[in-house]
Amino acid sequence: MSAGDRTARPGPDPVGAQAPPFDPELGAVLATLGDDLREPLTPENLAARQQLDAAVRPRPTVRELSADGRFAVDELRVPGPPGAPEVTLVSARPAGVTGPLPLLYYMHGGGMVVGNAWCVLPELLRECALALELAVVSVEYRLAPRTRYPGPLEDCYAGLVWVAGHAAELGIDADRILIGGKSAGGGLAAALALLTRDRGGPAPIGQLLLCPMLDDRNDTFSSHQMAGVDTWDRTSNATGWQALLGDRYGTADLPAYAAPARATDLSGLPPAYIEVGSVETFRDEDVAYANALWQAGGQAELHVWPGACHGFDSFAPQAALSQDAREARTRWLRRVLARPAAPGGPAR
Repeated sequence: MSAGDRTARPGPDPVGAQAPPFDPELGAVLATLGDDLREPLTPENLAARQQLDAAVRPRPTVRELSADGRFAVDELRVPGPPGAPEVTLVSARPAGVTGPLPLLYYMHGGGMVVGNAWCVLPELLRECALALELAVVSVEYRLAPRTRYPGPLEDCYAGLVWVAGHAAELGIDADRILIGGKSAGGGLAAALALLTRDRGGPAPIGQLLLCPMLDDRNDTFSSHQMAGVDTWDRTSNATGWQALLGDRYGTADLPAYAAPARATDLSGLPPAYIEVGSVETFRDEDVAYANALWQAGGQAELHVWPGACHGFDSFAPQAALSQDAREARTRWLRRVLARPAAPGGPAR
């Protein structure tokens, strides 16, 4: 039989497909979580979940973030997008370190509907800032559905432009700015890389995409396979995307800046670090994004952690798999920061 005579065989049906097993340590931790913490996010419970998140999510103060003087921390209010409110940035750096530092410009997770810029900083400072002598700026972007696309992304872009333009006074090396984020923040980081490329804005030297939320279509094999299994399943995912996009959710002409998985041109982007779990809703869209970067001639380092769910390193920070993931990220950051700056600096 010639190749031209072969008929396409249908792939396996993702609906009801058995999920890969959880890593034993992660599975044990997940088994201790109450049903209310595993309940999917829906349009009906969204407002209540946002109120609960605002009430209970840790929001450390500047004094607490300074960790007894180990870090210099400031809250900055900078011009927002045209016609929009100011953007709050939380800036932190190892205290007493002289000279301009490289910067990780970071966007928090939370499905575009919860989270804040302060709560992610203790972990980032502990894992990155001291070991790499790295400054961190965390962005307090506006949340959906009160603010829909493109508002949150434009907040992130406005903050990045301001930081790059004030690098000297912030003690930041403008030639060594990385962008990054987790979950929704990872999706925003990927979108920010596209946006700053196309607008000729500050050019980051790398993008750290941790289980990024990239595809509003929510129809990959893994999105069906992990329904009711992952800590962020396709019901929660649809709710987050609908909150962000409103009537534009799922439309054919949605721009790639809203959902980077829709991008048709991934050329000219900074090197990417992409990680995801094998038992995760985002697995297939994240793997596909890494593959698309390679096909466009770009650089991407992809890690698919076996038996890991969404947010595994936050649920079980002491698990061996979580420690491996943190070490892999740190090694990538160190390699990217060690590369010589491109001639002429990062701005295009």
